[in-house]
Amino acid sequence: MPTSVRLSRPADVIRALRPGMTVFVPGMSGESLAFYEALRAQPGHAERLTFIGVHFPGISRTDYLGLHPTVRLRAYFMSSAVRAGISEGRVDLMPLDYPGIVRDLEQNLRIDAAIAQVSPPDAEGHCSLGVTQDFLPSIWQNARIRVAHVNPRLPRTSGSFQLRIEDCQLAFECDSEIPCVESEIPDAATLEHARLVADLISDGATLQFGVGRLQTAILMSLVSRRNLRVYSGMISPAILHLLDRGAIQPDCPVECGVALGDAKFYARLDGDSRFHFRPVRETHDIRRIAAIPNFCAVNSALEVDLLGQVNVDSMNGRLVAGVGGLPAFSCAARLSPGGRSIIVLPATANDGRTSRIVCKLQESSFTALPRYEADYVVTEHGVARLRELSIHDRASALISIAAPRFRASLESAWDEIARRL
Repeated sequence: MPTSVRLSRPADVIRALRPGMTVFVPGMSGESLAFYEALRAQPGHAERLTFIGVHFPGISRTDYLGLHPTVRLRAYFMSSAVRAGISEGRVDLMPLDYPGIVRDLEQNLRIDAAIAQVSPPDAEGHCSLGVTQDFLPSIWQNARIRVAHVNPRLPRTSGSFQLRIEDCQLAFECDSEIPCVESEIPDAATLEHARLVADLISDGATLQFGVGRLQTAILMSLVSRRNLRVYSGMISPAILHLLDRGAIQPDCPVECGVALGDAKFYARLDGDSRFHFRPVRETHDIRRIAAIPNFCAVNSALEVDLLGQVNVDSMNGRLVAGVGGLPAFSCAARLSPGGRSIIVLPATANDGRTSRIVCKLQESSFTALPRYEADYVVTEHGVARLRELSIHDRASALISIAAPRFRASLESAWDEIARRL
């Protein structure tokens, strides 16, 4: 490996950490599991460290708080470990969306050490961040100690940001697993639901989407479209359906911040010029996105109320995640010429016992999108086009896409709300 930087071992790197340091650890598929495992093997080196990272529940499976009872964490998403840490007074949970997280990292924090998982350097000493750019570029140059985990498994990808191995104070090479997320296979009902969303997306649109079974089904339903573009915070293996069927505009790269999938998907990305990775300051820049015509943001939710307010991260009064990039993409899509913000969700939860179209979000629920951001809402029962509707027409449209068994009770509840408006 062409470098004048002396290669260390993971154990040597953690010995460079000192109590009181603040350490940035990337999340998603960019997380260095080798660094985490080295700390877990010698947890005394985690004493009085503060870790910062954007770790999404259900994707990130590491527990930095569990390394040592004196560890602190600055977190941006709720998880079971974060909830326990809050009760112990060891976690600062920041209620920020993705652009807000970038500002927090760039303006409010001193980073003593930053861990970057990178591909092996090329002949000029440049390393790729592989399948995750997201937040690391926001803190890299200001980090006092920059550490590179050179992972031979990490695919080399093109992107807005790359680092030079010579700019690192420490580096170690370790063949290590890349965090994976297995794809969920959509069933027939999910595919039928997805077709309602696909009908709102025309040839030539630019897509943003998330991960999960329903999002996979939506992409599968778009294979007959042509000249689509992708500008998204995340991509999953389902994007290959569009590429391999010719739905993506030729010679137009898939632009994204993070790729989440299995090892086979990551191998496909290695050296593939059809993919271009960008940091969050670019992927979630409202001004940049709003200038893209026909931008379609497709995002999932847990509940939508009859005013059009959207809950994406709380259940029964308990915060379960965070708003992530939803507010930025929704706002930008509504500003885009011909753009659409599409919220998609099943009509019911708990095996059909609970309606996800609700009269009004409970006081204990958290609102990710306010009523004035409402645009399109899609359940398996239809599409509600809300942007230009009055509050009464909006309520009627949402009731019409609720599960039939709940419509009468929603109408009665809305009558009561309307009398008190």
